[in-house]
Amino acid sequence: MRHLLTPHSHETADKLDSALEASARGMRALWVSLAVLGTTALAQAVVVVLSASVALLGDTVHNAADALTALPLGVAFTLGRRAATRRFTYGYGRAEDLAGIVIVLTIAASGAFAAWAAVGRLLDPQPVRHLPAVAVAALIGFAGNEWVARYRIRVGRDIGSAALVADGLHARTDGFTSLTVLVGAGGAALGWQLADPLVGLAITAAILLVLRDAAREVFRRVMDAVEPELVDRAEEALRRVDGVRDVGELRLRWIGHKLRAEVAVVVDGEATVRHAHAIAVDAEHALLHAVPRLTAALVHADPAPAPGEADPHRTLAHHAAA
Repeated sequence: MRHLLTPHSHETADKLDSALEASARGMRALWVSLAVLGTTALAQAVVVVLSASVALLGDTVHNAADALTALPLGVAFTLGRRAATRRFTYGYGRAEDLAGIVIVLTIAASGAFAAWAAVGRLLDPQPVRHLPAVAVAALIGFAGNEWVARYRIRVGRDIGSAALVADGLHARTDGFTSLTVLVGAGGAALGWQLADPLVGLAITAAILLVLRDAAREVFRRVMDAVEPELVDRAEEALRRVDGVRDVGELRLRWIGHKLRAEVAVVVDGEATVRHAHAIAVDAEHALLHAVPRLTAALVHADPAPAPGEADPHRTLAHHAAA
């Protein structure tokens, strides 16, 4: 009922407005996250200098790296606002996928640094000073990361940005690794000197788990993977369109945080060109409402085969085989 009674449009200008609004939300999420995590890392860095804790050092470096991932994402969102050109005919939305790769590399670099610092301290143990301050810094790290994680994941899912969601998952694990610094501080307080570097190694392991999940998410997006549920939803919506007899090949792909679709639908072979086009328009309209974040669909109308009629696509067969 809301769809029938509320004025709505699928004109190109309206789609562009939605894309710009999504990019603006993404940019806002990035800069807010940069401010929160930057402040968190700065506060932790002061304690690192005072305490010489390698566990807290690993956590601080990771938080700083997480804050700095806002930069490639910010560039990607800015590029994504640019209009398509004759060279980049789909626009610049895939810049988000490149940003995701940069984020994965940043996570890997921070994990390598944390491991290097922890192993070095294991080989050359040193006492940790100002343990209460280390504990407070760990709690600050957890609070900052958890807030940023919730914010990034919520906005990323709302606008369909895999890179922003991956960044949010990264921040969430950072929060729990911050809590492990408390364990190291507790062990050091009890006189166990190796507790701090061992916790540093545990933080490295957690970073590797985040790296695995983020890399998998970014890899799927780069390879044009979509959730099978979206394909099912699109097919179901198409089959309900008047005049669509069957649904042929259906493809969905992400371009940044927007979806595009290509589909062939089977219509009455005796339909006029105008009628077949009207069915195709209705099919695109149905897809735009059924599939979240879909901004465009190219619908091709195939005639239903008549008895004894040759395949209308036979002239293309040798190209498909190649």
